[in-house]
Amino acid sequence: MNIRISFSVLFNVLIMSFLTYGQSSLDYQMPHSDILKLADVSPAPLVRINASGTTAVLFFRSNYKSIEELSGEELRLGGLRINPATNSPSRETSYHDIKITDVNLGKTHDVIGLPEKPKIARIQWNNAQTKIAFTHTTDSGNELWVLDLATRTASKIMDARLNCNIGSPFVWTPDDNALLVKLLPSDRKPLIERSRSIPSGPVISQNDGQKAQNRTYQDLLRNKEDEANFEQLVRSELHTVSLTGESKFWKATDMYAGFSYSPDGNYLMVTTIERPFSYIVPVSRFPMAFRMYDPAGNMIKEIAKNPLMEEMPKGFMAVSKLPRSFQWRSDKPATLVWVEALDGGDPEQKVDFRDAVYEQRAPFTETPRLIVKTKDRFASIIWGNDELAVLNDYWWNTRMQRATVINPSQNEKPGVVFWEGSSDDKYADPGDFVTARNQFGNYVLEIDKGSLYLMGDGFTPKGKFPFVDKYEIKSQKKKRIYESKYTDKLETLLSAIDIKKGIILTRLESKNEYPNIYLANILKNEIKPITQNPNPFEILNQVHKEVITYKRPDGVELSATLYLPVGYDRTKKEKVPMLMWAYPKEFKDKDNAGQVTTSPNEFTFLYYGSPIYWVARGYAVLDDASFPIIGEGDKEPNDNFIEQLVANAKAAIDAVDAMGYIDRNRVAVGGHSYGAFMTANLLTHSNLFAAGIARSGAYNRTLTPFGFQSEERNYWEAPEVYHDMSPFTHADKMKTPLLLIHGEDDNNSGTFPMQSERYFNALKGLGATTRYVVLPKESHGYSAKESIMHMLWEQDQWLEKYVKNRILP
Repeated sequence: MNIRISFSVLFNVLIMSFLTYGQSSLDYQMPHSDILKLADVSPAPLVRINASGTTAVLFFRSNYKSIEELSGEELRLGGLRINPATNSPSRETSYHDIKITDVNLGKTHDVIGLPEKPKIARIQWNNAQTKIAFTHTTDSGNELWVLDLATRTASKIMDARLNCNIGSPFVWTPDDNALLVKLLPSDRKPLIERSRSIPSGPVISQNDGQKAQNRTYQDLLRNKEDEANFEQLVRSELHTVSLTGESKFWKATDMYAGFSYSPDGNYLMVTTIERPFSYIVPVSRFPMAFRMYDPAGNMIKEIAKNPLMEEMPKGFMAVSKLPRSFQWRSDKPATLVWVEALDGGDPEQKVDFRDAVYEQRAPFTETPRLIVKTKDRFASIIWGNDELAVLNDYWWNTRMQRATVINPSQNEKPGVVFWEGSSDDKYADPGDFVTARNQFGNYVLEIDKGSLYLMGDGFTPKGKFPFVDKYEIKSQKKKRIYESKYTDKLETLLSAIDIKKGIILTRLESKNEYPNIYLANILKNEIKPITQNPNPFEILNQVHKEVITYKRPDGVELSATLYLPVGYDRTKKEKVPMLMWAYPKEFKDKDNAGQVTTSPNEFTFLYYGSPIYWVARGYAVLDDASFPIIGEGDKEPNDNFIEQLVANAKAAIDAVDAMGYIDRNRVAVGGHSYGAFMTANLLTHSNLFAAGIARSGAYNRTLTPFGFQSEERNYWEAPEVYHDMSPFTHADKMKTPLLLIHGEDDNNSGTFPMQSERYFNALKGLGATTRYVVLPKESHGYSAKESIMHMLWEQDQWLEKYVKNRILP
């Protein structure tokens, strides 16, 4: 195939992009009342429950921010977005109220002493789970507050001096009598106003021949002024702050990224950001130093000092060749654990083992001890005791994941593989090992006389039936001790309170019953409600909902959730318009791609980007339609992306059309991010749809040349793939009305707002019917009420004009 596009066509498109195109001066609009009454509701509270299951703390928030909140000052530095006035992330979620529920009595109480107009964030239990620390954001900064659960009283213990710009600003000391806190340094210099700074020279980047195939990160440092501002914003002093508010200096100013106490509280590992900074990668890949201190602040040892990581091997399985993943062993008083690559971090290297896990006991003077080597890339270890732990490793390219039961005291001895298989194979997933709090307050394996417990989702071809299994280590046999029997509800097992006694937290919901949390005894068949959230979407009780299954022409099993309009009479089978919403996903196996992981009993929950609002406007909605892109064996999924995309869409429309519900001449498709990319491609390469909605997408893959989504190959390795998959390069084929929406301040890798802007210019220049809506101040996901209501209005107007009231030629 000749991928050298006609440069005369591209030249004309680029020239036309400089021309002034039609602009509309329009205030924020509100959607139709049928949509508004579903969109303008309060969300259920966030629930935090203590380990014993006796106390639940409820945190309440608003559904949306305001555009005024999003319009506050914001600096974008090193991949961070910071409000310099408050010294905290500029777009964080906050809570406006707290309540406490006594689970045994079933009574909920207000909290006394909360600040006026609370903006609560960074919620953290103390070790004994008797108190909760949190921050309250004011106009001038972040205060530190503590909630006493016994008295249900909140108190401020530190004024607005916390530095929340990077990482957690505080951690409880092991004795629970104080918190170690990052405070604004007394020697902070004024920030440089970029608009007033006079350049002292050009900005220069250089490479000495090393490969640095990085993704298209956003919000990076750009010049010396950015460097200076970044440094000032992340610098902190460390203080210990007592529960009475007494502050004691602990460590001098530095760029502290994080800190963590050893389980016994006798050591503290502190991570600092070092220079030089980078203009091509975010702060997570800046130089980092890892140092060990005693509780008095005396440095014991520099554990590691990792340099800037701009050059990395290619591939999703590429990692640093330096020590990584530093963590405390949760079953030991003070043992540090980390991982080192045995393949140089390069997935292209052929080796028997990819990673090695090491440990070093306090006082960190002995030679590090090798615990185990991993066949694939290290994922995690769930610690149990001296003789028992579970090692997890994985390999993205094959979707292989593995769980191995090991003896961490026997150097390098291979363990017993408990399970290995595809991460895409949800039917075979054995579940997660159950953990319980130990004497240090850490979670370790729940061991019951040589047996372990597992809790799983229980996806099957017949539905979702969560389970609890007991696994005997010696015999390697499992016994099922619980399997959900609900047929009219959907159950989700959340966590174990006391698995030996059968006490767990579970969530129950149905298509018309809002999800609520319960304390259940699976051995005694007893259940007690913890939350009682009402259903804010009762009008949807009049909506028929079902999970449908169907096949692609190549035999791949597909599924989707079908919603019929409010009050629709299925006996009459009136032909209605349909809105289909989807998001493509890559697979390496067609059988796994066909697995059904949705349930008709799942509550119909509406969020800001949901397509389900349109059942109130007379549309059928096909939500979460399967769009697998499969590449088996040596084939990569994207090698036949367009063909599979169109086949998925046609199969979905054919299936609903065969049921007699829809007018297939009035079908729209939509999606967000990669779903927007899908939408543009479907409108370009098929005539299946009357219109499309594409939100915050990327449309020119040559602008993401070192990979995108699940594509590991770079542009120069697979130019045909990048060309064929880019709607921009096929803009001349677009004949279907397309609504483009994008957040002006999108920070997602690859989905620069320029993607929508240039694509719109190309479509307009080539005579397509299109509209481009830029939502000021919004990021990749939208959060201001004004933006979201206007987005819903735009989508409704587009669907009414080009789908419901479509005029056929």
